[in-house]
Amino acid sequence: MDTRTPQTHVHQNGNGNAPASAIDGFKENIAAAYDTVSNGPVAQNVKNETAKTTAEMSNLASARQTPSHPAATGQPLTHYHSFFSELLSWNNPRASSIAYATIVSLIFAVRYLDIFRWTFKLTWMVLAITVAAETAGKALLNNGFATQLRPRKYYTVPKETLNAVVGDVHELINFFVIEAQRILFAENIAASVLTALAAFVSYYLVKIVPYWGLAVIATTAVFFTPLIYTSNQELIDSQLKHAHDVVNAQASQLRSVAQKHTEQATHITKQYMGDYTAKAQSLIATARGNEVNSNDFPSPPKEVYPAVPKAQPVVPEAYPAVPKGDLKTEQEPLFRA
Repeated sequence: MDTRTPQTHVHQNGNGNAPASAIDGFKENIAAAYDTVSNGPVAQNVKNETAKTTAEMSNLASARQTPSHPAATGQPLTHYHSFFSELLSWNNPRASSIAYATIVSLIFAVRYLDIFRWTFKLTWMVLAITVAAETAGKALLNNGFATQLRPRKYYTVPKETLNAVVGDVHELINFFVIEAQRILFAENIAASVLTALAAFVSYYLVKIVPYWGLAVIATTAVFFTPLIYTSNQELIDSQLKHAHDVVNAQASQLRSVAQKHTEQATHITKQYMGDYTAKAQSLIATARGNEVNSNDFPSPPKEVYPAVPKAQPVVPEAYPAVPKGDLKTEQEPLFRA
């Protein structure tokens, strides 16, 4: 019995390269490793999450429909009302998380990344490479490289796409306009109260928090307030109901007190009005009685004055002067016999 260890014979060709069987084995090992990785638990989990995320994105997109209930004025709402309602309700948690992360990332990118400067830099670099490639190609090969990459027909925006985009922008603007008016005119009291509270807090936060930080806080509050409510809906509803009952009881008490005081004031007012009316009637009756009594006595006769003469008065002629010498003064005796 031959107990020698079998040896593997490796044949080499004249160039000293490995045989084709070894290369095929290496390829098979790579393929097996790829299959193991692609069909492993991690890859399968990634595929499942990707499929779920795609399904939630589709659900969120299909939620863009005009709500059946109109506004308080009877106007139909926009399809963005149902879209944002579905987004903020966290019925599709992956889609809501992606939207929140995207908005916050954009805020931080605008704050910490010099996007405009990088845009200018990328623009001049791309144009420099394009011009250099075109010039070098025409100089060396009599045919520019950019010319070879140029499409046969330049891309244009289809009219249908542009109309759809304009329609979406129009609907989005109307969403904000309608919601602002609904909040202003207190169509939903809870939303108006929350907005007023947010504005009040922001008035003081803006003094110590920059605008980008205030934007992050606002985004977090908008996304996570509905999530906190849905997670603790029973507790929050019970507390809100208790507060509502307390407010209603207090309002009922105030209404009863106000009604009581109003009735008393009305009674006192009626009493005073009755007294004043009776006094006024007695004064009027007294005045009328005095007028009747004064009619019983004859009125005094009117004095008749002579008529004023209309002719001019006749001035008498001047009398002749009496001579002084001829005037004899007869003196009476002081004593008579």
